[in-house]
Amino acid sequence: MTTAILSALPEEQAGLVHALVRPQRITRAGRSFWRGELHGHDVVLALSGIGKVAAATTATALIERFGAARIVFTGVAGGVGDGVQVGDVVVANEYLQHDMDASPLFPRWELPGYGRARLACDARLTARLDAAADACLQEMAAVAHAQVLPPGTVRPCRRHTGLVASGDLFVSTASAALALRDALRVADHDVLAVEMEGAAVAQVCADYGIAFGAVRTVSDRADDTAHVDFARFVESVASRYADHIVDHFMRSL
Repeated sequence: MTTAILSALPEEQAGLVHALVRPQRITRAGRSFWRGELHGHDVVLALSGIGKVAAATTATALIERFGAARIVFTGVAGGVGDGVQVGDVVVANEYLQHDMDASPLFPRWELPGYGRARLACDARLTARLDAAADACLQEMAAVAHAQVLPPGTVRPCRRHTGLVASGDLFVSTASAALALRDALRVADHDVLAVEMEGAAVAQVCADYGIAFGAVRTVSDRADDTAHVDFARFVESVASRYADHIVDHFMRSL
């Protein structure tokens, strides 16, 4: 059974490529895919690119060309839920597209042809990612405090599990994040984090009947500091989180 590990940015996957046993680079659809083994399991690593269309193209190639039986997405996200802070980890158990609006033909956020707005992640993969994230946060507590949290901060970084929203928009102001969160809450969609790819991959996996799981490290609060925090966070923390979480996850299979 082949497990595909998707990431949006190269910094989030460089360590995984180096850890591959018998790595093989394959080019497909203008993308580089790395096939090999991690902890005795067949894997394919790929960068999705940024945005829903790029992510859907990559996910389709992983299934059609490489026979992926499950896809796990690692990356970063902006926190919007109550208590979701920089340095925390969000494991998705459902996804929706926050920029989907085919009204008045369909209710806002509902996926035309699916009869619902949310797409569920695979429960078993989600449970394994929960455990992997918890283990990572215990191991990486010192790094998170040194690299992310202000001096003197004593709060631990936490793992949250719940709904994540994707859209082709980098939410980068406090007003936009608040408006999006509040609008979704009115419709009983209590979103923890926002990003730009996961819901598209969830939809492709639903179409093919493939198990999907996703874990996101919170790089910012999707507010006016997002553009300042993002680059530093990806370089110093997110890549190391991804390495540890995927390592624990693969060991659990």
